Amino acid sequence: MKKEKKGWKELPVGLVLDAATCRDFETGDWRSEKPIWDENKCTHCLICWVYCPDSAIIVKDGKVQGIDYKYCKGCGICAEECPPKVKAITMVREEK
Repeated sequence: MKKEKKGWKELPVGLVLDAATCRDFETGDWRSEKPIWDENKCTHCLICWVYCPDSAIIVKDGKVQGIDYKYCKGCGICAEECPPKVKAITMVREEK
């Protein structure tokens, strides 16, 4: 049975949620900025994946494949944690 995805308006009130609930809520429409990933600069160190609080970094076979914008809130942690000499992720203003 497929679980129906909930929007941000259906998020439960509170500060602590059960583990692994981020996939139940598509929160990508919260963004004012979004990360842009440059695959030509990326060294696939996976630091962005480790720090992303929403599991929005797509990884396959140990390599970054992109960003899942349905779940990315645009917090910028991935861009901040990307090594300074690499800077494969930059934040840009979200155009809606």
